[in-house]
Amino acid sequence: MRTNFKSTLENYAFVLPAFIIFTIFYIIPFFWVFQLSLFDWDGILPTRSFVGLANFKEIIFQDPSWWQSMRNAGYITLIALTFQNILAFMLAWACDREIRMKNFYRVLFFIPPVLSEIVVGMAWRFIINDIDGANIINRMLTQVGLGQLAHSWLNDPNTALTTVALVHSWKGFGWGFLIFLAGLQTIPREYYEAARVDGVNAWQSFKNITIPLMIPVIILVAILTVLGTMQSFALILGLVGGEFAGHTSVPVLRILAVMRDSSRFGYACAQGISFGVILVVVSFVQYRLSKRYRQA
Repeated sequence: MRTNFKSTLENYAFVLPAFIIFTIFYIIPFFWVFQLSLFDWDGILPTRSFVGLANFKEIIFQDPSWWQSMRNAGYITLIALTFQNILAFMLAWACDREIRMKNFYRVLFFIPPVLSEIVVGMAWRFIINDIDGANIINRMLTQVGLGQLAHSWLNDPNTALTTVALVHSWKGFGWGFLIFLAGLQTIPREYYEAARVDGVNAWQSFKNITIPLMIPVIILVAILTVLGTMQSFALILGLVGGEFAGHTSVPVLRILAVMRDSSRFGYACAQGISFGVILVVVSFVQYRLSKRYRQA
């Protein structure tokens, strides 16, 4: 009995530091932000006016710019879930094969995710946009005879958000690539050898062995992609410098704009709480759907 108590106490002692850190940096700030969301406060004066749930009602019924930012984030997330993750999966599948210089490619593909988002955004802004007339993409299009496609990609409301989404996909595909590659390496090679002996071609092997065994990894990457992409903002700051009249607005930028331009810290806190709830709901729905799919 005493030994069990001592063992339990030691286990809690190991968990305690992490619990303290989580409490200080996550739980306490969450309750503090929720408390501020119930007030009308400019962030400077000590006086605050209690408004209850009025800030949340305004978000839901009276703030079209907030829902526009959510739609923009959803569009970027859709591009990331399709183009980015398909690219990451196919590159991981290629590097998992016996190809030359595959270790070099593994390092190369993981470089973009570890770079600073601000630096990447500013670098791509130089490549894409007209900065002192140096639009590298347009010059390349002109040199290959496609000058009619030359465009001011980030200055046009019709192409700005898609351009941001594609740059974000380039920046983030390395994380999915790494996870997919780790998942592919857990598949026993004996499965592929047995399939080859039975006369199964490469496509059938990919469809009937690789994809089914990779479903849990694909679901994990999808959830991480949604959570990461919906919260992106630094890359957009580097690319376009902000919300570009709402065309490249995303929730985090909208929250920052409310705090900076309107000095409505209470309302910004309500937006943050609402955004967090939306992410939790989306993640829960994804998890339930994936669980149902695995049980089917």
